[in-house]
Amino acid sequence: MCLEKLTEVLRALSGAPRRKHFTSAIIAAGGSSERFEGTLTKQMTHICGKPLIAHTLLAFERAECIDEIIVCAKEDELEVYKELCEENGITKVSEVVVGGKTRQESIFNGLRKVSDESKYVAISDGARCLVTPEQIKEVCSAAYKYDAATAAHRSTDTVKISDDHGFIDSTTDRNTVWLAQTPQVFKTNLYRAATYTALENGYEGTDDNMLVELLKCPIKLVECGSQNIKVTTVDDIILARAVIESRFSENGAKSREGQA
Repeated sequence: MCLEKLTEVLRALSGAPRRKHFTSAIIAAGGSSERFEGTLTKQMTHICGKPLIAHTLLAFERAECIDEIIVCAKEDELEVYKELCEENGITKVSEVVVGGKTRQESIFNGLRKVSDESKYVAISDGARCLVTPEQIKEVCSAAYKYDAATAAHRSTDTVKISDDHGFIDSTTDRNTVWLAQTPQVFKTNLYRAATYTALENGYEGTDDNMLVELLKCPIKLVECGSQNIKVTTVDDIILARAVIESRFSENGAKSREGQA
């Protein structure tokens, strides 16, 4: 019996109520890391003693709004996740599936594995290892209210639009410019409809918001700050390590203050 079905049976036997906002997280970690140039894939590169993907999974593990986690992984890394989860106390991972040729295909593979109980799906890049449980909760809460929400960061730079020759064509009002991040959270049935619509139309989006935008559904932007970066290059590892070490130091200081 698969894990999610066993969970459902145990819940029924115990008389536990179904969660109103049962939320499934799908983590995209099946990329080839072509731009990373490291000896390992970026998701398996260690930062502060843990693989990068472990930091991401721990954030979703610690977010109370998340009920299950499905990981879309590289085929040759599938077996790593059982040990990784055991070593880091990650219990919410219910499935690890093989990612597809594209990110969109990977997420579609993960979507097939969400629980029948799922009401919302939170989709995130495995390489966004600096996301926090608090940010995940904020985006999920917005999705529960508006049906669709995304982590994002308001642009602080002046944005220029170029012509075909690399010269400035126009200047966009930066007050309306946001940089999309993850998680991106949607009602499960809404996102499922969006994926099938995209599939039927041969549409390939660069993020999951774009699929839902095809259905003309409004998506709430949730400010999640500039630290919620997607690790893409080796240089990004340096930044991620600095942020994580800073958080460790800050949490240690708060712990000492509480004991004083």
